[in-house]
Amino acid sequence: MRVVLTGGGTGGHIYPALAIGREVSERQPGSSLLYIGTSRGLEGRIVPEQGIAFENITITGFRRSLSLENVKTVMRFLKGVRRSKELLRQFKPDVVVGTGGYVCGPVVYAASRLGIPTLIHEQNVVPGLTNKFLSRYVDGVAVSFAESASHFKNCSNVVYAGNPCATRVLHADGRQGYESLGMKPGTPFVLIVGGSGGARALNDAFVRMLPLLKKLPEVHFVFVTGERFYKDAEDAVRRELREGTDRVKVLPYIGNMPDVLAASSLYVGRAGASFLAEVTSLGLPSLLVPSPNVTNNHQEANARSLMNAGAANMILERELSGEALFAGIDSIMGDRTRRDAMSESSRNLGMPESAAIIYDQIVGLQRKR
Repeated sequence: MRVVLTGGGTGGHIYPALAIGREVSERQPGSSLLYIGTSRGLEGRIVPEQGIAFENITITGFRRSLSLENVKTVMRFLKGVRRSKELLRQFKPDVVVGTGGYVCGPVVYAASRLGIPTLIHEQNVVPGLTNKFLSRYVDGVAVSFAESASHFKNCSNVVYAGNPCATRVLHADGRQGYESLGMKPGTPFVLIVGGSGGARALNDAFVRMLPLLKKLPEVHFVFVTGERFYKDAEDAVRRELREGTDRVKVLPYIGNMPDVLAASSLYVGRAGASFLAEVTSLGLPSLLVPSPNVTNNHQEANARSLMNAGAANMILERELSGEALFAGIDSIMGDRTRRDAMSESSRNLGMPESAAIIYDQIVGLQRKR
């Protein structure tokens, strides 16, 4: 199978595309993949590192307010469509898959105009502008949250598939997670992560709650600060926590996140769709602090979806404090029955077979043509 993948700007769009590509390659060995993105987005670095052919187009996103810059964006979109058609004619894909971000707009639109089967995947509860626009032209839509389906009434082929990033944790090994952290297997610990770049508000709240840790004497903490905040956060932990420092491990990042997640007792952090897919696939309870600095406030919608299902609790960033963070953690870690119930609810939401569902949808689109 020959597949074009497109989507970018953030890892939340890139990693689902790569997961779909991986599933295609595993199910049909010898398949050819081409990723079309922008050199300005993270995809320009991440995709070539995965050994996937990469081509570049120039495009920018629309501003939500009236602006002359939007006129330039329309011109770039039209130019991007022309460039995309050239690349598609050269590569001759069997299907084009877009995973969101403005770069996939001209690519998927161009494919639809050329009569190539097209599919988009939406990671969040509230769809982005690009995917809502493309839903008028594509042959299929895959959604991560069941609530999203109502936003795609322009397409008759909408499948609740989950997020394909959930599939990558299928073989996660909690024992290796413990070993990489230097912890005894079975040690209960809370994993605190502010996203790939860290989150200052969450880091500050954790530092402020350190004096309260004596109230949870059996619980350990893995505090992932983000590289840019690591030195300051590590110094702050040492200052504030004169006793019990062996219960708090401060790290700038984690390279084997699936294994560490598999060993965790509770996830505390942002509500990005790809990360939540992994968390629910593993049946991990969560305390979510959605980022307020994202389009459409989509992380709060993601968090509410898990909260309504009983899989997570939520603290809005404007309500975040050391006391609030500790109270949220204590209410889960201090009540084993509640934690087990949340874990079961999380597992019920998990869709580790997501990539396979999307693969089957792709194959179905080809058969219809």
